[in-house]
Amino acid sequence: MLTVTSVNVNGLRAAAKKGFVPWLAGTSADVICLQEVRAEPQQLPEEVRDPEGWFAVHAPAAAKGRAGVSLYTRREPERVQVGFGSTEFDGSGRYVEADLPGVTVASLYLPSGEVGTERQDEKLRFMGEFLPYLKGLKERAAADGREVLVCGDWNIAHQEADLKNWKANRKSSGFLPEERDWLTRVFEEAEYVDVVRALHPDQEGPYTWWSYRGKAFDNDSGWRIDYAVATRGLAGRAVKAYVERAASYDLRWSDHAPVTAVFEQPLGG
Repeated sequence: MLTVTSVNVNGLRAAAKKGFVPWLAGTSADVICLQEVRAEPQQLPEEVRDPEGWFAVHAPAAAKGRAGVSLYTRREPERVQVGFGSTEFDGSGRYVEADLPGVTVASLYLPSGEVGTERQDEKLRFMGEFLPYLKGLKERAAADGREVLVCGDWNIAHQEADLKNWKANRKSSGFLPEERDWLTRVFEEAEYVDVVRALHPDQEGPYTWWSYRGKAFDNDSGWRIDYAVATRGLAGRAVKAYVERAASYDLRWSDHAPVTAVFEQPLGG
């Protein structure tokens, strides 16, 4: 089996103080993708900068205290790449990929955006560059006998089933028609698969992010914006996918929950 878990940690230094470290010690994942690390590697406690039993790759943002993605792998990667060849975004701490036997695994933190601001323009520019990259990545991987798995915070709820209050959010960043259409293109035009949705086609959610404001978590008024997105060959070997929702509000160490996908056959290894 190949087990991959992804989570937006909402600041790894803070998460490490709240419960991330025992969670990491207890996970059975082979690969962990982190987003919104928000720290330079030297600022991280050693137990999360270079955790025992893992090979760690950190890709911080040039802007201090923003974004940042990381990968932990049980096996040493054959190749690591930070960024996706974008002049604007390769220093923004939003993408890192690693080659493992038979599969390229990536951690993605797509910009969150905000309607009517430059942040939304930035998000749209990122999306415009990233879709062609996804297509090329799939083609290069296939030529090399690899599948692809891009995990992370995509910051878009694709369908009405992916957020509790969809009617009230039709003009909100994260559920705009152009964002949803773009994600449809990832799945149809670029031929990737939303693994959780493929295994749970009729379920509301499962949500992966809840605002810290109000009673969003207690009422399960969440969004599903964290995805495991795989090439079709790999997605066809998915046997299980789930969200680790905390048992209670006080046990959360991030405003996001870990998303895990399990695939049969250790690809090439």
